[in-house]
Amino acid sequence: MDEALQDNILGALENVIDPELGIDIVNLGLIYGVDLKDDGVCDVTMTLTAMGCPLSAHIEADIKRALDDIPEIKEVNVNIVWNPPWGKDKMSRYAKIALGIPD
Repeated sequence: MDEALQDNILGALENVIDPELGIDIVNLGLIYGVDLKDDGVCDVTMTLTAMGCPLSAHIEADIKRALDDIPEIKEVNVNIVWNPPWGKDKMSRYAKIALGIPD
């Protein structure tokens, strides 16, 4: 996948807001990777801020909606992983400022 398309995908994912924290999932550092195969299947590997997050289905549906407008993507698979574990160190500077977390 070329860099421009990857940037486009990540830009679309910045529209997916974590309902509990009010920050997008990219800046929270929840997205660990995106891979678009030749057949148009996009695999999004991500984590959540906590195991057993009751909003995982909501976030997954939002991801699929956000990527729906990218013509190269025909199908989206969201793979939730727990390793490496998420922590504040994965957040962007923007997310830390928005949440009042010291850098």
